[in-house]
Amino acid sequence: MTLSPTRQAPAPQILDRCRDLVRPALVESVRRLHPWHAETAAFSLGWSGVDGEPLPGSEGKGVRQALAVLGAEAAGGSGLDGVTGAVAVELVHTFSLIHDDIMDGDETRRRRPAVWKAYGTGPAVLAGDALFALSVRTLADVPGPTGTAAVRRLSGTLGDLVHGQAQDLLFESRPWTGPEAVLPHEYRAMATHKTGSLLGCAAALGAVLAGAPAPTADALDRAGRHLGVAFQAVDDLLGIWGDPQITGKPVHSDLRRLKKTLPVLAALASEHPAARRLEKLLTGAGPLDEAGLGRAAELVDEAGGRRATVTEAREHLRAARACLDGVELREEARGDLLTLIPFLVDRTG
Repeated sequence: MTLSPTRQAPAPQILDRCRDLVRPALVESVRRLHPWHAETAAFSLGWSGVDGEPLPGSEGKGVRQALAVLGAEAAGGSGLDGVTGAVAVELVHTFSLIHDDIMDGDETRRRRPAVWKAYGTGPAVLAGDALFALSVRTLADVPGPTGTAAVRRLSGTLGDLVHGQAQDLLFESRPWTGPEAVLPHEYRAMATHKTGSLLGCAAALGAVLAGAPAPTADALDRAGRHLGVAFQAVDDLLGIWGDPQITGKPVHSDLRRLKKTLPVLAALASEHPAARRLEKLLTGAGPLDEAGLGRAAELVDEAGGRRATVTEAREHLRAARACLDGVELREEARGDLLTLIPFLVDRTG
């Protein structure tokens, strides 16, 4: 899944640069929280352990932060113009992960206990709520019309985000086959809302805060949404075939939960004979044991689910690039974005 970038700076260096630019403002923002919520947020962000001691190496990649900074630079502004937007989307992202883990019952996150396991469900819910509120306040404090436009864009994204999460949860109660089965196009809509909306918002917020016209911000938003679908597709691959030592999740974790993910949906929608064997296995009585999980993964692959998911990711990467090509952007920042986009999808964890 390779797109040729126009800039040679390595993607990890781009992420580090953007994260270093945003970190002081993000730390200052978290300090505005109630001390209990601030401690929980610091743990969720990977800054500290449950005891409050520093915990190096536990932070995420800072993808959304980088998109906000690069969105500002691509629109002709300074990376500093995008910092407030980066802080806002990182707070939203952290809130969503805390609540997602509660809803999904996931006990680990980045090879550490999930917040609800470390602090309890009630404190985790409250911390997520506090981060949600702080994200809106962060942009509301930006003076002038850019602040108003930024709040409006973030509020729309928050609606998309919870819409996508609702779709994802409702998918779990729907059958694998028949007229009520989840179809691949429904999955794409869910991924666009749940994952793509915040990636798109991050890039667009940077542009908005840099004073870019609406068409520029909208193009960056669309690029991020396509990237989000590709990102989610790769997440689904890792949820079945990822290395637990890298992903921090058990092997076949999504199959174990019978989660409606793209590889499985694509496999079931195929005409390959393995699709019918997979259907029989998934709709059988009782949960799958380890042998059944391994067999299900084999059938998904045999029926073309893995291949179809890789193709889906590649198509959305191409669409993301087309969005960037369709608008005037500062060339150096465009190069950074084109370097970052495939790196975020060509990953193992």
